[in-house]
Amino acid sequence: MDEEKRDKDKLNKIKILRNKNGTVIGIVPLITYLCFGFKSKYMANVKFIIRDMGADNEQTIYITSRFGRNEKLMYATPLKIEPLFWDEKKERVKNSKYCINKDEINAAITTIDAKVNSFIAESTAKSEPITKESLRSFLDTCFGKKVAAAHDFHSFFAEFIRLCDTRVSPRRGGQTIDYKTKREYARTYYYIQEYEKKRKVRLEFRSITQTFFNDFVAFLQELGLSTNTIWHKTVSLKAVMKAANEQELTNNTKYQLFKNVSEESQAIALSEKELDTIARFDFSSSARLERTRDLFLVGCWTGLRFSDFTRIREENIKDGMITIQQQKTNEFVTIPLHPVFLRIWEKYNGNLPGNISNQKFNDNLKDVCREAGLTEHVIKSITKGGQKQTTIYEKWQLVSSHTARRSFATNLYKSGFPSISIMQITGHKTESSFLKYIKVTKEEHAKMLMMHWQKNGNLLKVV
Repeated sequence: MDEEKRDKDKLNKIKILRNKNGTVIGIVPLITYLCFGFKSKYMANVKFIIRDMGADNEQTIYITSRFGRNEKLMYATPLKIEPLFWDEKKERVKNSKYCINKDEINAAITTIDAKVNSFIAESTAKSEPITKESLRSFLDTCFGKKVAAAHDFHSFFAEFIRLCDTRVSPRRGGQTIDYKTKREYARTYYYIQEYEKKRKVRLEFRSITQTFFNDFVAFLQELGLSTNTIWHKTVSLKAVMKAANEQELTNNTKYQLFKNVSEESQAIALSEKELDTIARFDFSSSARLERTRDLFLVGCWTGLRFSDFTRIREENIKDGMITIQQQKTNEFVTIPLHPVFLRIWEKYNGNLPGNISNQKFNDNLKDVCREAGLTEHVIKSITKGGQKQTTIYEKWQLVSSHTARRSFATNLYKSGFPSISIMQITGHKTESSFLKYIKVTKEEHAKMLMMHWQKNGNLLKVV
């Protein structure tokens, strides 16, 4: 009798379930574990792998899991890495100084792993077996391919915004949606709700028609928003509807016919002469303005965005070149070191003054350009509320951190340097987008043609 009781007590004990890293993911009765094959039935042996370790280019990182002998899930994540930097044993990116985004990718993998473990633990608690289909569905939700428990227009829109914090973007190399994009979705949803209050309606998926679209644009014009601001809102709305269609929450595809209208940016670029004026101006009485000026010139002679030229470090420089991974696109670019950059680099002993917010930098930069005498009048037109408005500014008022990148591209283009080569340095994908980006007047184009004729001797030919 005592022996029978001991056996019964033994079977009533618990079995602690752990993943391959030793993390506790669930607790079940030992009898369940022994009699019903709990481990094989409930636990998913999840690994992170690269399929082609011999490849020379970036490869997709996959989540893989076996379900018995013959069933296997191979799930592609948006994360990519060169096989050279991949540690198959640790299932992580190697700690190499030559892999700039190793920390971001490893953090993303750790986050995904934690989410999967949480899913396993919850399934364990509910005694729900983990199947290939259930794990795939869960991963679809994690990666934003599917939104759970959001079936009407409003709940879906709100969930779409919330999941920006965890939804990864293929365009950003597996990083989550950036805060500016999330903010744009949130602003769009705010205006959607304001529209409903004004028009006294409640929108549903089927309400998103051409008639609604036209009225929504008219509503935004009534609020005095600019054409490009309205464009951002309509693009965001179409992105939400596209996601809802992909998840089969609606079959309304009328949004595909909506025409997003924008107008060309009238942002300015500074000439090499103006950059030289700024470089030569004495700011020694103001360390704030001197550091801002120097950092701005770094941007003007590298063509990098503010998010990139403020984090140039010694490891980015080799053999007279800067090689850096762009934060926005995750693409690597290589730029030769310009003499102006070298002077500034040496001035700060390789530690550029980059500890400043973009907004504060822009405020300081306007002071820099005003002090340096960039007071030329610039006429700028913008469409607001459906009406064209023209304003006269002094040039310093229009300068921002992005002026550096535009000035770099524009000055190279005006010098006759090939567009296709400039695009490789700036990271522009298409020539059409690049040509919209540079700032060259018709008179400057005419002068460039004259220089081209002179260079090729065409003006000396007699017909």
